[in-house]
Amino acid sequence: MPLIQLATSCDLSDPNKKDSIAKGLSRLAAEGTGKPEQYVMACVQDKAAMTMAGESGPCALVAVKGIGGLNPSVNQGLTSRICQMLHEELAIPTDRIYVTFEELAATAWGWDRHTFG
Repeated sequence: MPLIQLATSCDLSDPNKKDSIAKGLSRLAAEGTGKPEQYVMACVQDKAAMTMAGESGPCALVAVKGIGGLNPSVNQGLTSRICQMLHEELAIPTDRIYVTFEELAATAWGWDRHTFG
């Protein structure tokens, strides 16, 4: 916890590229929220059927979920860094990336047979 999920229309057939993106997102989530990376999960789904503004082409949806650590300032910083990374790594224009944030109660998040709260 945190969880960062990427769905993108881009083709990440190269497993090294997909792994590199997942690791980069994990690092950004840990740094941005101040949480240890050992608790971060990053998921990457490529080749998603997606449009943005009614048009096909490179785009992405990133969802960030966490228990504590998310607030307007953190969310702004993460949005900036995530968009920059996806632009540099996948050539996605930053105006074709949505980032959502969801703060969950510790009792709504399970791990290792227990919830966090």
